[in-house]
Amino acid sequence: MNILVTGGAGFIGANFVYYELKNHPEDRIVCLDKLTYAGNLQTLDDAMKCSNFRFVKGDIADRECVFKLFEEEHFDIVVNFAAESHVDRSVENPEIFLKTNILGTQTLMDACREYGIVRYHQVSTDEVYGDLPLDRPDLFFTEETPIHTSSPYSASKASADLLVLAYARTFKLPVSITRCSNNYGPYHFPEKLIPLMISRALADESLPVYGKGENVRDWLYVEDHCSAIDLVIRKGRVGEVYNIGGHNERTNLEVVKTILRLLNKPESLITYVTDRPGHDMRYAIDPTKIHTELGWLPETSFDEGIKRTIQWYLDNEDWWQNILKGDYQNYYERMYSNR
Repeated sequence: MNILVTGGAGFIGANFVYYELKNHPEDRIVCLDKLTYAGNLQTLDDAMKCSNFRFVKGDIADRECVFKLFEEEHFDIVVNFAAESHVDRSVENPEIFLKTNILGTQTLMDACREYGIVRYHQVSTDEVYGDLPLDRPDLFFTEETPIHTSSPYSASKASADLLVLAYARTFKLPVSITRCSNNYGPYHFPEKLIPLMISRALADESLPVYGKGENVRDWLYVEDHCSAIDLVIRKGRVGEVYNIGGHNERTNLEVVKTILRLLNKPESLITYVTDRPGHDMRYAIDPTKIHTELGWLPETSFDEGIKRTIQWYLDNEDWWQNILKGDYQNYYERMYSNR
């Protein structure tokens, strides 16, 4: 099959590219990425060596670019990871989130309608459900949980989900959606909680924790997420939403303390900062549907996953140091502009 992966130079998208190249070497993977601040082409260096991989720099909201690519490649499956995804940035500047996350999704689906595909898959987030109270550990998000967004980011993702389902009903587009809990693992952009804490702890810098650090997240190792998406696009039912969770709930403070312990750093590095507006308290996903229908369960415990993640950052310091220094932003022009 010929698979388009949008946002494949980002964290989860890149991990998915490598998962597909490893597990489905018979398929061709095309990556479309705008290379905004969180897109790092250096992440795809090993993929570039594969004859069945192609990288294209472009914006999913650029209709001419997208339609031209569909005309050239005749995709069978489209997996849309491309999104502005940082909540804090969405609070500062909501407009770009609406353009990329909603209008970009529309552009991709219009191209799918024009050229025909077997499956359009939308990678979404559990944040579309809002949050859960800390004093009700028995409550979980299911696919039937009403959408109740808290930030411009989650509102844009929820809007895209509704648009995808509308295209399925109105135009009979063969779609599927997955909503995941918080991912962690290799190639995670250093502004996010876990890689930020790792990089700052290694430098003996202060570790900023929002509020009291009581916010709870269900942590999902990124390779487990990739395996779930792969199952859905190949065997999942058309028109369905599948929740993907890790069964690994931790408070932010627990996560930070675990990182410090594994790096042999003191907890005195922790600094509590003013909480962000509309900060969701708890996310927790019930993945019963995907387990029952497709047999998927997460394979990686948080204790194991966080050790692997820390080791990856220790082994790949050049990768994240280039990001912290800003050098990665010139990587595309330096390495590929003349190719």
